[in-house]
Amino acid sequence: MTKKAQLIKLLGTKSGADIKTLSDKLGWQQHTTRAAMSGLRKAGYEVAGERPAKGGMSKFRILSAPAEQKDTAAAAAIDGA
Repeated sequence: MTKKAQLIKLLGTKSGADIKTLSDKLGWQQHTTRAAMSGLRKAGYEVAGERPAKGGMSKFRILSAPAEQKDTAAAAAIDGA
């Protein structure tokens, strides 16, 4: 699995993930992780950051994928069924 695919999977969870967790799991520095998320945004992903009300680190998650990505995922699901 590519690092990009791993990032998409981690950001695709309902609870999302913070920069530190993403960086640790991917073996990247935090600025590299932020740059990769920026690349996802440019590719059409809607990545949202949510700051906890009681402080702490912001969590990021993917709200929607580009149409092309959704079509590919749907085709894979149909092929696997």
